Amino acid sequence: MSREPSLLYQVKQVELAVRAQLDDVVRPFGLTTTQYTAMTVLERSPDMTSARLARSSFVTAQSMADIVTALSDSGLIERHRDAKDRRRLVLSLTARGRKVLEDCRGPVAALQERMVTGLSDGAVEDFRSALTLCRQNLGAPDPGSTHVEIAEQQ
Repeated sequence: MSREPSLLYQVKQVELAVRAQLDDVVRPFGLTTTQYTAMTVLERSPDMTSARLARSSFVTAQSMADIVTALSDSGLIERHRDAKDRRRLVLSLTARGRKVLEDCRGPVAALQERMVTGLSDGAVEDFRSALTLCRQNLGAPDPGSTHVEIAEQQ
């Protein structure tokens, strides 16, 4: 008797496929998927601490330290004192970082379009709503405040 794969399994398959494809899309820009994700988070929420950026980018603080070093060494992000609390160091995109993200928008949008090929506009919106509800049901934070929605980086 054949059984359908669980939704959890299918979601993981989609996640892995997106990750592999996104790696291919951002590699020509000198980025990894995790670096790209961190940069899109900083684009939406500038002046974040490294710890908050790690949480918002779905990586550990240790991994984020390596990501920050690589992005900083590449001139894509910068560290500076928080204007509101001079004791805190925060991160933000440089002009070069914003340019790289702008250059990534078209290829990332094309990846998203390929992912939803065959779905009507209504089905895409239903899919987005269903994913949002699933995230809320699991108690995950709202991506609009501190997390990135890669698919919306157009």
